[in-house]
Amino acid sequence: MSEHAVNIAEVVIDGPKSNLLNPGVMAGVVAGLNQANDDPAVTGVMLTGAGEDFCGGLDLDGIRAGGDPVEYARSLAELLKVIPKLSKPVVAVVNGDAVASGGSIVAACDYAVMREGALIGSYEVGVNVWPMVAQVPMIKRLGARAAMENIGSGDPFTAARALELGLVNAVLPAAEVRGAAEQWLARAARGAGVYGGRPFFYEIDEMPYDAALDLSLEKFAAQFREA
Repeated sequence: MSEHAVNIAEVVIDGPKSNLLNPGVMAGVVAGLNQANDDPAVTGVMLTGAGEDFCGGLDLDGIRAGGDPVEYARSLAELLKVIPKLSKPVVAVVNGDAVASGGSIVAACDYAVMREGALIGSYEVGVNVWPMVAQVPMIKRLGARAAMENIGSGDPFTAARALELGLVNAVLPAAEVRGAAEQWLARAARGAGVYGGRPFFYEIDEMPYDAALDLSLEKFAAQFREA
């Protein structure tokens, strides 16, 4: 494989109705992400939804039918924790609405390309639920003020507003979304094999400034020891 060869793996959110999330669906996504990450030939991952929706969030009907809400929330937290820890870049191919936890999955990805006319973000307060878990990636990606614009109102962002706020990188006609996502991963392939770079990028986001600089010295030296 040449230095910047591109080999993209696709992971699909495939759940009931609008790709709603239950523990089984989320476990499948986690397994797909880990499998792609462990494949040395893969340089990047496209995460998308089956059919015409990206993801409609947690399967609340499944919870009302007797599902354990804590298990659903724990599975969501596990999925959201996995994405930043991968060594391979991940682009969300937002082929349709990405609402509730679907929006948080997009926020956790490195890049996002969104279909024109789709909606993204939380609606939970409209059904008298606060998105305790799903809010975390949105706050991290957007900052508290911009995230509250959506989370506190329960009105998902339009594609244009999501682009303006930096929640997605591009908004395009449906026929162009996948190609644009592939272009993001082609550029990102240059860094896909660089020692520990991507997960450390997100680790820095959680650290105080001075501590991040101190640890970065160790990481910098380690690149050359491992070369």
